Amino acid sequence: MSRLHHVRMELARDAGAPEGDRGVGYDLVLPLDAERRLAGPAAFAEQPQAGRVRRFRDGETEAIGQLKHGPGGVWRLEFEGEPRPEVAFRLGEEQFRPGEYIAIREADGDFHPYRVVSTRELG
Repeated sequence: MSRLHHVRMELARDAGAPEGDRGVGYDLVLPLDAERRLAGPAAFAEQPQAGRVRRFRDGETEAIGQLKHGPGGVWRLEFEGEPRPEVAFRLGEEQFRPGEYIAIREADGDFHPYRVVSTRELG
């Protein structure tokens, strides 16, 4: 049985941010299983709030969107008004626990590492 969780990820160290950046990241509402892994696409269909995404920069909301399961098993972050989705690398295999890393291919075409800083079960 999956339960909805709020997951916060912040930019980890990479070439453009040698110290990382707490003001850049994503807030996600995800159905996670007992192992804190992403539940399958059926869990998203059962829970209307599942898959909500907020991208933030400098601490301010930059875009609101949805996490969607696409062809080939790829998980995409689709934002309103943006023609190309961002792609989360191997998202279905990751554990959403503080300290874990998630790679996201952003609009610039490059993958950027994000660190899970918190995971909280929603009521």
